[in-house]
Amino acid sequence: MAAVTFRFPYPAAGSAAPDLVAQPVDAPTISVMDAAAERGDGAFETFGIVGGAPQAVRDHLERLRESLAMLELPDPDLPALAETCRRIAARATGDAWLKLVVTRGGMDRAAPSAWAVLADAADTAPLRTDGIAVVTADRGFASDYAAREPWALIGAKTLSYAQNMAAIREAHRRGAGDMLWATSDGVLLEAPTSSLVVRRGSALVTPDPRVGTLHGTTQRAMFRWAEGAGLETAYARLTRADLASADAGWLASSVRGAVPISRVDGSALPIDRARTDEIAAFLRARRD
Repeated sequence: MAAVTFRFPYPAAGSAAPDLVAQPVDAPTISVMDAAAERGDGAFETFGIVGGAPQAVRDHLERLRESLAMLELPDPDLPALAETCRRIAARATGDAWLKLVVTRGGMDRAAPSAWAVLADAADTAPLRTDGIAVVTADRGFASDYAAREPWALIGAKTLSYAQNMAAIREAHRRGAGDMLWATSDGVLLEAPTSSLVVRRGSALVTPDPRVGTLHGTTQRAMFRWAEGAGLETAYARLTRADLASADAGWLASSVRGAVPISRVDGSALPIDRARTDEIAAFLRARRD
């Protein structure tokens, strides 16, 4: 399936599902002065698509609403956006992803811009088998920063991803597949495009979002799986030592699913293959 872009009017509260205009992904879509292109001023969500249906629609759209509120953009009509995402996802011919973008708008910033991209998903099975090596790095703020400075948009899924991409490139230079951020006082956060989840005995644990992470939709789904499997779940302040001593760890994201962590800063971490397979099956079966 060739990647496709869909432009549509931003559905503010009370709107009906907007009409869709499809065009090739490389065709001109936005003004060079749109807030996305000029300043990265907007928010987005990326949905996994399985069987022509978007996954975790409610979780993604509620998080988008929260990000837009932090950006002081108009509240969206979530049912209209949900219907839009379902109509787009129905065009997928296999496993795919859908990226939904909302920005502050064109040069006059009179109204938000909105569009979506639909594309085939890469095969992530090798990652789930072999795992991924990560390196840790200082994110540049302390664990109380997000609470002290809410204007800084810590926890919003904005379009400002240059630092995220730089982090992944640096991880590759260090011989790893991804980077795991920590606060300057040593509390683990997240990876540039995924959440951290660790298993400690019979519990799945993830960093507390209040410390300065995006609250992951896939991480939340993993917690629902864990509760159904009789495991405990918890949000906590994790350190590098906690990760190094964990029984297993994963990076969780909408497109890759739950990828086991195989090494941390050069030291091996056990891969829980049985639970990785169970989680993968659960994630593929989820819908709204």
